[in-house]
Amino acid sequence: MATDIKGFTHAVEAAAVMELFPDRPRLLAMGEPAHGEDTLLDLRNELFRQLVEQAGYHTIAIESDCMMGLVVDDYVTSGTGTLDDVMEHGFSHGWGTSAANRELVRWMRAHNAGRPASEQLRFAGFDGPLEITGAASPRQSLTALHGYLSAQVDADLLPCTAETLDRLLDTDDRWTDPAAMMDPAQSVGRSAEARELRLLADDLVTLLDGQMPHLLAATSRDDVDRAHLYGRTATGLLRYHHGMADPSPARMTRLCMLRDQMMAHNLLAVAARGPAVVHAHNAHLQRERSTMQTWEGPVAWWSAGALVSTRLGAEYAFVATALGTLRHQGVDTPPPDTLEGLLYALPEDRCVIDAQRLTTALGDTRPAPRVSPWFGYAPLDPAHLADSDGIVFVKDVAKGWRATSREFPEPR
Repeated sequence: MATDIKGFTHAVEAAAVMELFPDRPRLLAMGEPAHGEDTLLDLRNELFRQLVEQAGYHTIAIESDCMMGLVVDDYVTSGTGTLDDVMEHGFSHGWGTSAANRELVRWMRAHNAGRPASEQLRFAGFDGPLEITGAASPRQSLTALHGYLSAQVDADLLPCTAETLDRLLDTDDRWTDPAAMMDPAQSVGRSAEARELRLLADDLVTLLDGQMPHLLAATSRDDVDRAHLYGRTATGLLRYHHGMADPSPARMTRLCMLRDQMMAHNLLAVAARGPAVVHAHNAHLQRERSTMQTWEGPVAWWSAGALVSTRLGAEYAFVATALGTLRHQGVDTPPPDTLEGLLYALPEDRCVIDAQRLTTALGDTRPAPRVSPWFGYAPLDPAHLADSDGIVFVKDVAKGWRATSREFPEPR
């Protein structure tokens, strides 16, 4: 494929990434095409450090449980707990076993030490407490929201007592039964108790919004932000469990949609605090529709990035990552007629490419879609190249840590 792209190919540095945009994006989303590769996470860490120092970014949000992420944020801002405990209890999907994630947390804590709160870096998980293989009980988020409001407003305003919530929630294993993913009849999500909990969660969120002037005066902005997180998570989980009990053919599409909606709501909350770097799978951050083949057939839905982009416009930016080889997973040198093959011919081991200029340079040339022999790697779709702002290309990826709990393919 004879296309000269050297004129808009640059070293992987924060300055080269920022030159892709006329202004600093509020959310700078950096995707990855495969999970469990510390090579990619090391590169993310390097870019985040540079973006903090050179572009004024203060938050990183990753594709991990939003409630567990509070454990990490407490550690990096105030030193609460130990690094070992944080890595064990602050990450979902097995991400806490990654050496690169550990280094990220260690560096953020060291950077924050001795700095005032206004200058500290923040950490956020933006995934829901759920996965394709199941979902958490809404107990943690729902009782945390109730507890926060109970301490701040008159008891008469509360829609229920803590004892009522505990009775309706019952045991957590009713919610987390793994059989419910394959068999909707095993889900508790459409029981009488779940329906009542959905109404109570809505009432608690309504009370939170209605008491905002008082709550902002009586507690801190962080406390209020966390209460909103509890509310988003509780209502989102109850919707998700309701969807798990759906016997219709649209079940998996709804579940994928609900997950990315939860992600989008969390990202918008992160954006409200200031400029942030986001890191997740390309498919959760892209502007086009995501697709996936499941045991119930193909599904398609709008990603978190697509949803956030409609709200933030130019303040949302997406830089995808593409790979040359993952030989330890059977992904060898890309065919030369593919987009990755074109980039693989470059002399650099890794580089940043302006996606808009590359689209123009390709003109009517249509690279062939790359087909991966491994389900865990999703090549870039050349038909959607123009939907990205930039591409980070990594020629060869060494063996990763592969400590993921995922059992099904990533979306594309």
